Amino acid sequence: MSTFHEKVVYQIYPKSFKDSNGDGVGDLKGIIEKIPYLADLGVDVLWINPFFISPQKDNGYDIANYVEIDPLFGTMEDFEELIAVTHKYKMEIMLDMVLNHTSIEHDWFQRALKGEKKYQDYYILREPKADGSHPTNWVSKFGGPAWAPFADTGKEYLHLYDVSQADLDWRNPDVRKELFNVVNFWLEKGVKGFRFDVINVIGKDEVLIDAEDGIGKSLYTDRPIAHEFIHEMNQESYGRYPNIMTVGEMSSTTIENGIAYSNPENEELSMVFSFHHLKVDYLDGEKWSKTPFDFMELKELLNDWQEGMSKGNGWNALFFNNHDQPRAISRFGDPVNHFEDSAKLLAQTIHLLRGTPYVFQGEELGMTNPEFQEITDYVDVETHNAYKELQEKGLPHEEIMEIIKEKSRDNSRTPMQWTHEKNGGFTTGEPWIKLAENYHEINVEKERNEGTIFNFYKKLIQLRKEMPVISEGNYRGIMMEHPSVYSYVREHEGEQLLVLNHFYAEPVTIEIPEEFLTRPSQYLIGNGTKRALTASLELGPYETIAFYFEVDKKEAKNS
Repeated sequence: MSTFHEKVVYQIYPKSFKDSNGDGVGDLKGIIEKIPYLADLGVDVLWINPFFISPQKDNGYDIANYVEIDPLFGTMEDFEELIAVTHKYKMEIMLDMVLNHTSIEHDWFQRALKGEKKYQDYYILREPKADGSHPTNWVSKFGGPAWAPFADTGKEYLHLYDVSQADLDWRNPDVRKELFNVVNFWLEKGVKGFRFDVINVIGKDEVLIDAEDGIGKSLYTDRPIAHEFIHEMNQESYGRYPNIMTVGEMSSTTIENGIAYSNPENEELSMVFSFHHLKVDYLDGEKWSKTPFDFMELKELLNDWQEGMSKGNGWNALFFNNHDQPRAISRFGDPVNHFEDSAKLLAQTIHLLRGTPYVFQGEELGMTNPEFQEITDYVDVETHNAYKELQEKGLPHEEIMEIIKEKSRDNSRTPMQWTHEKNGGFTTGEPWIKLAENYHEINVEKERNEGTIFNFYKKLIQLRKEMPVISEGNYRGIMMEHPSVYSYVREHEGEQLLVLNHFYAEPVTIEIPEEFLTRPSQYLIGNGTKRALTASLELGPYETIAFYFEVDKKEAKNS
């Protein structure tokens, strides 16, 4: 059995977690200070967003040195202390590796600019077309063309993301060797896990061509060679160590590829992040829009990925929140009228699925979107770009702000709310971004003294460790046509779990399928009244409830 199946990962956005020196930016010493808190929650692995040397054009995802720590966050000694302290508390560190591209301030790119052929071959450089237009018509994911002039050489470099992030040429064996050395450097420091940023776009073709759709995504996403590269990285680095946990962030991937990346037989990755379920509130596929989320689509996507990955022996990373997403409680729940129930519903829906759950900092308190009133309160470059684009489309300021309040990546990046004191106990200085105003009401101190969300997360984490039906069981969606309830069954060696998740405020009565009424069941966990399973079951606002069955062993063998 794979050790990561019963683990839970806690994601730390270091800039906003805890500031130890009053400069307004969270740091490694701040994380060390809060390790006992995380140990109490019961999480096993701490995924920390990038803290390497970076000009911070894209919040550290533009790396200028992979093996040095940005002074903004501390020193290598701080990192070594962090490893030692987490080890003491039986926790592990997962680092965020951005290996598709480097900052243009990276030494490799700078040496390429100076004319060193070796380093020019590290990047994807091409001549413009005969008519002087870009080498291809691909569009950058941050808007505009995916090509920029490479100094005054007449060539252009590929940047699928920001113009300051130059794509590396993974077809060059020297590049792969350098990157595998980076991974090995951190393994030797005692790191036990890696999250690989946009790793499924590393496999560009040798000959780059125009895209028929004028965007180009299909020409560099999930190419077969990406699997070869990831397998090679596995063999040359983390695959040589026992029990290293890896997760690939997969841009626009498919279930078929998700299985290929994460099926243990392929020796690529432990699991994958896919994002389709977090686009169900995009109007006609457009992120910067305001529309209610499509519950049926959400349920269908979760179900398809669960069933598909289960059948192919792939493994899902389970999440509703991260540093690039709005707060899930503000998105899929009702933090005003049904605060605790909404938070628990979202937690239980995710934690009882098949896969490895990820908790994003503050989620265990029910932290919400901050709903900043002014565009100047937002820091994120993507948000400011969107504001300009929506203005150009003629939308009034008020309407644009309503969209930004719901969709900005800064929604999840506001400082962690530790206490009701100034700046929520995050910093004694001026925070790099404002806090949500509700930190007086929603904070760690108050939640642990009076609240019930933290303890609910704690219980879910504990159940995963104790119950193989949760950590190992198969998945089956049921009652998929129900308009407000997402129900599923987990099964493993004679045990069964029935999970019912009601996503709306109006109470609803559901008819339980006959197969669950013919044998004894017991209430396991929920956010409502503890009660027995009956043929007609009423679910309250945002109620989630799970029932446990021990199936007859003979029946289990025959099924």
